[in-house]
Amino acid sequence: MFKQACKTLGFLEINPRHPSLNTHEYSSLAGQNEEKVWEAYAQNKTPGAYRVFFHYGPDVVKRGSRIAVITIIAITSHP
Repeated sequence: MFKQACKTLGFLEINPRHPSLNTHEYSSLAGQNEEKVWEAYAQNKTPGAYRVFFHYGPDVVKRGSRIAVITIIAITSHP
């Protein structure tokens, strides 16, 4: 599972909409500042498959440049 979670986090870093992640809004949760929460698949077609829950932000400004941030809320088995 660790390897699959790492691969998922890599895809999130490069392209949060990567087709294998099946990313979609998860309306049962909200971020700390009411951000939309998203769910991405770390595993698929597995009993108790793991999911990654995240939201966008807060972005960071470093040396005058904005750096986009994805905040991971949880990596857990499918609710």
